[in-house]
Amino acid sequence: MEPEIQAFFDEQTFTVTYLVSDPASRRAVIIDPVLDFDPKAARTATHSADRVLAAVKAGKLLVEWILETHAHADHLSAAAYLKSITGAKIAIGEHIRDVQKIFAPIFDAKDLAGDGAPFDRLLKDGETLCVGGLTIEVMSTPGHTPGCVSYKIADNVFIGDTLFMPDYGTARADFPGGNAHTLYHSIKRILALPADTHLWMCHDYKPPGRDSYAWHSTVGEQRAQNVHIHEGVSEKEFVANRVARDKTLTMPALLLPSVQVNIRAGRMPPKDANGQVYLRLPVNRL
Repeated sequence: MEPEIQAFFDEQTFTVTYLVSDPASRRAVIIDPVLDFDPKAARTATHSADRVLAAVKAGKLLVEWILETHAHADHLSAAAYLKSITGAKIAIGEHIRDVQKIFAPIFDAKDLAGDGAPFDRLLKDGETLCVGGLTIEVMSTPGHTPGCVSYKIADNVFIGDTLFMPDYGTARADFPGGNAHTLYHSIKRILALPADTHLWMCHDYKPPGRDSYAWHSTVGEQRAQNVHIHEGVSEKEFVANRVARDKTLTMPALLLPSVQVNIRAGRMPPKDANGQVYLRLPVNRL
């Protein structure tokens, strides 16, 4: 069964959140939700997530799952907020454990044991979720992070940060735990799908020469046009170019606030002794 797909673009973080529903049962999932965050004031808001909730209400949908493609480094997740409103469970790839083990010491996150908690479910490669008449297949696609997964629903794949639009290329692989060789093989796995498979991006940065944001392409378009990994690009060539490009990139503005929230399934760190929540900035660590 073909799903209904609604996309919500947050221009502040260049992130796309998806509301995917079964037209017959009206059951749905939310993929990669955004919690608004003002780093200057250290203040959160829920405008982006509330737009999704308004669509849930308008469509009379029942949200069963909030799915994360990975622990994002460019926006805070609204998963915990959406769970508090909808009662949906939060799921992510099982290798979030590895990401937690990398980052918990950096933030001195003593509340995290590296066991995947507080996510409700850790998903394995090839595992499926049933949502009404929809079957959601989990594809492990690491490289950008060790825990990245993509979600295949009929002939649609929600690929997180693994690929961008063909004119922008591919994800960086220089974060702790990232690996350009692994990323190459994950992308090749996606590009081995039928040419007419729909690919839905998690971000778009509107490169020079393009006037509007876009977040949908096909496997065929990526094979032919992706500026980093079109057909004919070898693993050696891809890795050399990816590593060289990553050396020129600055750290994402919200990486430090985002990761410590996102490895906690969108929850803030525990309150300090004075009752205040603090986000940590590990000086000179990264």
